[in-house]
Amino acid sequence: MARTSTARNLRRLIAERDKSRGLLIAFEGPDGSGKTTQRKLLKTWLESRGDAVVSTCWASSPLVKPLLKVRKRIRTLSTEEYSLLHAVDFRHRVETSILPALWEGKTVLADRYLFTALARDAARGLDLDWLLNAYAPLLWPDLVIYFSMTPEDSSRRIASTRAPHFYEAGQDVTGLDDPLASYGRFIDRVVTEYDNLALIFKFVTVDAGDAVYRQHTQVRELVENTPKRPWPTFSRDAVEEWLKNTSRPAAS
Repeated sequence: MARTSTARNLRRLIAERDKSRGLLIAFEGPDGSGKTTQRKLLKTWLESRGDAVVSTCWASSPLVKPLLKVRKRIRTLSTEEYSLLHAVDFRHRVETSILPALWEGKTVLADRYLFTALARDAARGLDLDWLLNAYAPLLWPDLVIYFSMTPEDSSRRIASTRAPHFYEAGQDVTGLDDPLASYGRFIDRVVTEYDNLALIFKFVTVDAGDAVYRQHTQVRELVENTPKRPWPTFSRDAVEEWLKNTSRPAAS
């Protein structure tokens, strides 16, 4: 009976907070697509109108990032380990940064979200259902902005600035010694997966080849007109699990 009452109270809390919680916006796309630029521009614009904004970047958890960095440097990660370490990093950021900020009514801008893992790891041959289970329970963004570009354009932009790192280039799965050649082959798979995900999960697509100011205008319009995805419908399990593990919201 007590367990039933606790579950009922958590669901009531979630439904009540859903009215005042912040918006979660994910920026997705291949490397070189300009998503980081647009995330920064949007943050500046939102703050200029008085909004409280929190940014979170891929693979940035202080708990996991040092381990990932070392393992990547010595190139000892299997495909499954690579995926699971990123899943742990993501979960830590959701519980310690993303959900607390949303709960407090702040807008959260995610420079890459779980769809980065779905695209990259599926391109490495992992099953989509396996990946979704690794990231469950899922906290769904209110808006996913997908900066679409061809694999060729991504390769050109990356080649003009730097040589991609070993795992970024997909050398762990292509077997190619040349990082740029490997990136060209790997990003072709990644873009294919991204395009499939865009259809499945209904991303809003922005042309990465468009002028920066036009992209920014489009992004602002999207943010102003995007309704929230109700937590009780889309993300209840993720928020409920977080609430069970923290006493902070209970006093709100």
